Amino acid sequence: MIGNMARIILFVKDMPKVTAFYRDTLGLRPIESKSYSPDEWIEFEAGGCNIALHKASKPGGRTRNKFVFYSADPMKVREELIAAGVKMFKPMVFGSLVLCDGEDPEGNKFQISTRVT
Repeated sequence: MIGNMARIILFVKDMPKVTAFYRDTLGLRPIESKSYSPDEWIEFEAGGCNIALHKASKPGGRTRNKFVFYSADPMKVREELIAAGVKMFKPMVFGSLVLCDGEDPEGNKFQISTRVT
């Protein structure tokens, strides 16, 4: 039904500080984004699953985290999950990038995405 976990997104308030921690303190290799500034989004190689830092949208707001699973067809997986009783949100499409968020029974967020890296 769902693909491999591709990344975990950490929504952070202080991008430079948290970027330095994962890059310099933990020694993870950053992956440059062609679409986003490193002040907004940066990923790190972390073995079988990347860690992505995403700037929190509201200063001082609550941060949240999200597991992201790869799928070549997120729309199909979304429909299968809805049929299984999973709360799924409206898909987001950005050209060839398709994203769809859902919630587990306790409200923890996850995402299905066509983004490989």
